[in-house]
Amino acid sequence: MNLIQILEREQMDTVRGGRKLPPFRPGDTLKVNVKVVDVSFDEKTKQSKTRERLQAFEGVCIGRQGAGLNESFTVRKISYGEGVERVFPVHSPLVDSVDVVRRGKVRRAKLYYLRGLRGKAARIAERQRSTEDVAAVAAS
Repeated sequence: MNLIQILEREQMDTVRGGRKLPPFRPGDTLKVNVKVVDVSFDEKTKQSKTRERLQAFEGVCIGRQGAGLNESFTVRKISYGEGVERVFPVHSPLVDSVDVVRRGKVRRAKLYYLRGLRGKAARIAERQRSTEDVAAVAAS
């Protein structure tokens, strides 16, 4: 391992704070809890107030990009009939947790074709539990 990889590993450990992400692949339905900072200005005290809360973003993972510290994943959901995609860095302090709601059975690494599909055509079949899923559940 070279020096850059060692430094990146240290940065990943400090940013994530020891939290682990569950193993997930494109096609899986994810629930990503994101930290949102609300800033408001109080006229009475003339101070700005910051309030932090968690906001859930649930959708289908349509791809993973990068490696190491630069790794990210894209989640797509339909909100009020409009497709919304959001890219989350894997090692971001703003990503509080990622939960796998259901596992999808797909044969592609990038599911960009879902952008052109609507309704029932955009469904993804559920993947049956395999030995790697059972091992992942047993490890956690």
